[in-house]
Amino acid sequence: MMNALRNVANWFERRLHLVKLWEQTAGHPVPKSTGSWFYTFGSMTTLCLTLQLITGILLAFVYVPSAAESYPTLETLNYVTPLGWFMRGMHYWGSNMMVIMMALHMTQVFLWGAYKYPRELTWISGCILLLITLGMAFTGQVMRWDADAYWGVGIGAAILGRIPIIGGDLVSLLLGGPIIGSETLSRFFALHVFIIPGTLLALLAVHLRLVLGKGINEVPDPGVQVRKATYDKFYHRVLHDQGAPFVPDVVSKDLVANGLLLIAIVCLALFVGPKGPAIPAQPNLVISEAKPDYPFLWLLSAAALLPNGSEYVLFFVMPVIGVGILILLPFVCGEGEKNWRRRPVSIMAVILVYLTIGMLTYAGLTGPWSPHMEAWSNNLLPANLIKDRTPVELAGAVVFQNKQCRNCHTVGEDGGQRGPNLTAIGTRMTQPQLVRQVIQGGGNMPAYGNTLSQEEIRCLVAYLSSLHAANEIPARDPEIPPKANRAGEPAGLPPVKNAPPPPGVQQPPQVDHHD
Repeated sequence: MMNALRNVANWFERRLHLVKLWEQTAGHPVPKSTGSWFYTFGSMTTLCLTLQLITGILLAFVYVPSAAESYPTLETLNYVTPLGWFMRGMHYWGSNMMVIMMALHMTQVFLWGAYKYPRELTWISGCILLLITLGMAFTGQVMRWDADAYWGVGIGAAILGRIPIIGGDLVSLLLGGPIIGSETLSRFFALHVFIIPGTLLALLAVHLRLVLGKGINEVPDPGVQVRKATYDKFYHRVLHDQGAPFVPDVVSKDLVANGLLLIAIVCLALFVGPKGPAIPAQPNLVISEAKPDYPFLWLLSAAALLPNGSEYVLFFVMPVIGVGILILLPFVCGEGEKNWRRRPVSIMAVILVYLTIGMLTYAGLTGPWSPHMEAWSNNLLPANLIKDRTPVELAGAVVFQNKQCRNCHTVGEDGGQRGPNLTAIGTRMTQPQLVRQVIQGGGNMPAYGNTLSQEEIRCLVAYLSSLHAANEIPARDPEIPPKANRAGEPAGLPPVKNAPPPPGVQQPPQVDHHD
């Protein structure tokens, strides 16, 4: 019996070379110094990816990638499907943890100088994997298809559309047409389930092949310099003198770290639960408090805090510079000292990056302009801001109230601080300027040209133009002499004919206040 089993094993071994495969992968020699807690972030990232694949497949059995069905299927997962809420929680927190673990892994590689010769391609592939992981996290948020997802896509499309020459074509390709709809969700579903994971797995295979081929970076000793002419011999000597197979000698800390991470994700899924879906996505309902998930919240804070007109720098110039620095780093600094204690500039760079992202994320969660401003929507407009208004202006006040404009803008004493105070906006902007701002957006304000009707924009701008003190002159174009506008309608647009008053407002008699 034993001889028969041995013959079967040998038959498979001669064809599959399993022993050789084991020796070249799990059993490959690594420096004993790498059996450290600092070297566990890579395997922890792989664990998160595995969880994402497993939970994603299970969720795909129920989820329907349709603008009409996606939201109900998520509610079904939350409240009907056994353990559906748990799977969603594991998927959501696994995504966040994957971003965190990968960022920590890249930080450890950077501080330990593992990007230097001969591991340049290993570092570059890791940087690309980080970007792909962020893409998978963003497309995963869209799968919820709630207000956060819908307006997140809108903001992303607005940013993409500002790319010179090809911006419009890229937006049309991403959205599947001129508007956000079922085609958009289908394309994001294809990105999230097929294209991005497939690319990630393929590049991960290349990354692991590079790790196995060039070895795991040893813990650098102070004063030991990396030289291209001598490092290969030095590393082989380290493996000969201090080498050990990864399994079973060095894997122990990885197993403990991965176990703790798995427990943390399970606890978050059990006691915090999945995110959303929140308010259903409605194109005709402007949700100004919509916000991205945690990995992107710092970008929202940066966009809100930076001066108007800095979006190109934030979303185009800085990312290109940042990615360029990461890609060129191993070629510019490919030799020399690797020990982090003797590289103070690297330490300061890491501290600065983490401090900036941490403070911006904290500001996004707690700042007075942050997206937790739904309370303003329920407060009535002050009486002095609707007194003596024309029917068109009163209709604009209703639009202003119903579209939650005060979530971002203060009027009177109440409102958010994400946008400018509008209490006296009539003295600062003309009606054509207000029309352009509402339709096209600008600064930190999204464009509402596709979410508000022409009549709503006309009435809203008429109301905003009336927001000035009685003794103040409204803003006007210096080239155009002042002209009374009895109906409070935006200049340059045809007048509203027989505009009905807002609900509950009685039609006042027509009196010329300028006579």
